[in-house]
Amino acid sequence: MADPWFDTSPTAAWHDATPVRVGISSCLLGESVRWDGGHKRNDFACDALGRYVEWVPTCPEVGAGMPVPRDTLRLERRGDETRVFATRTGRDHTTSLRRFAAAEARRLLDSGLSGFLFKARSPSCGVFRVKVWNEAGQPEAAGRGIFAEAVIARDPGLPVEEEGRLHDAALRERFVERVFATHRLHSLFRGRASRGRIVAFHAAHKLQLMAHHQTRMRALGALVAQAKQMRPSELRERYVKGFSAALARPATRRSHTNVLQHIQGYFRKRLPDGDRRELGECIDRYHQGFVPLVVPLTLLRHHVRREGIDYLAGQVYLEPHPAELMLRNHV
Repeated sequence: MADPWFDTSPTAAWHDATPVRVGISSCLLGESVRWDGGHKRNDFACDALGRYVEWVPTCPEVGAGMPVPRDTLRLERRGDETRVFATRTGRDHTTSLRRFAAAEARRLLDSGLSGFLFKARSPSCGVFRVKVWNEAGQPEAAGRGIFAEAVIARDPGLPVEEEGRLHDAALRERFVERVFATHRLHSLFRGRASRGRIVAFHAAHKLQLMAHHQTRMRALGALVAQAKQMRPSELRERYVKGFSAALARPATRRSHTNVLQHIQGYFRKRLPDGDRRELGECIDRYHQGFVPLVVPLTLLRHHVRREGIDYLAGQVYLEPHPAELMLRNHV
């Protein structure tokens, strides 16, 4: 397979020979591991995204030795500590669950994951606003599941999401974009990355970074320019950290418009007046919220192909994830 950072074929922006491995709560794949013996199969994960990623499932509660079916769990605040108890029996599962969570997080992340999709509201897997009962016996939506907490603590830059939030088109597109970006980043540094590959990688991701965080984009560019003065381990650590932090900031309609207009500038002397007006109007309609992002991007890709602008053809921004997922049709 051609080197994806020098290949300008339509799928080069997201394709790689190695699988995109993503962790997932087992119940979301239809595995009957829930407390009631059931599952919470997620159609998007199984039927859409599952065609492009290799799911790596785990159920921390089963892994910690709990049976199926089992008593439900809940998080309780005890002083400065959050502990996990069986709702009916009051049995304290904190030690066993934390022990398994730490070991499983280490095992999975050391094996190479590009993201993690968790079950929402779970006392083991929930990421956002998990209920925690305070010492007065009142629930507060302020916690995080024991296992999710262990995963995030081990790799704060890892893209993580809950399955319930994938119903939001913007959050869905953002999560998948970050997963594929993280996979490409890991692929870059697998083995020993040459300075030339790092330069090519950064150049290919420049507009994507611009859409998320211009300041970090420039800082990463300066870092790459100084690559010869740094140890490979230092360069990797600093670039990975900066790249992940940049992509963690959500791209907005305004920042996308800025990138679209930046690309438009490449056609100022190449397109006839009518085509330039059409392109400008298309970008304006996106900026005003009348059309989704896919509309100006489709027109731009058409002009990029027709005019043969190699730099733009190699930009990941134009196709950061499989087009078949149609994620930019709704943002």
